[in-house]
Amino acid sequence: MFTGIIQCVGRVARLEPRGGDVRLHVDTASLDLSDVQLGDSIAVSGVCLTAIALGERGFAADVSNETLSLTTLGQLEAGDPVNLEKALRLADRLGGHLVSGHVDGVGKVVSVTPDARSQRWIFEVPANLARYIAAKGSICIDGTSLTVNEVAGSRFGVNLIAHTVEHTAFQARRTGDAVNIEVDVIARYVERLIGSGEAPRLDEAFLKQHGFA
Repeated sequence: MFTGIIQCVGRVARLEPRGGDVRLHVDTASLDLSDVQLGDSIAVSGVCLTAIALGERGFAADVSNETLSLTTLGQLEAGDPVNLEKALRLADRLGGHLVSGHVDGVGKVVSVTPDARSQRWIFEVPANLARYIAAKGSICIDGTSLTVNEVAGSRFGVNLIAHTVEHTAFQARRTGDAVNIEVDVIARYVERLIGSGEAPRLDEAFLKQHGFA
């Protein structure tokens, strides 16, 4: 699990084709890897990958065809910036929201406009993901935990403060760019419960007792 708080912006060092898929080599820049072991998870632009080789300034991970085709990792080139976050430890602060690193789909940047000292970003997602996105809810974009401002159909908006833009790969994003989208896992579980008919029902007495009716 991850928090969606980006720890460093790394760079794609190289992409090494191997047996039909790819071994991704990442230069982690200032990210401290001293507490990372082989087999540990690292989120690369929101995609949970397993470190299969470690170096002083980077790591390598094998990326399957499935991941290449369903995320933006299949579009990466050497030198591209990527958001990096090491896996969450139980004692860590949860500054963002719980993120699994399992990308639900690929969206795109529709527009970026100034909003006082922030920027208003509009994204578009596949229609099958739109129902999981709610105003004031959480969304993970390229591994970054963000709060949704508004939703209209398959589009939604977020505000990015200057710090977020400067310390993530958003600084390199432009209108039309593809981004990895992971919806809030709570929305997934709620849909599953409601769809199965197993969601708990709150009766009128309970609501009155707790001041909701």
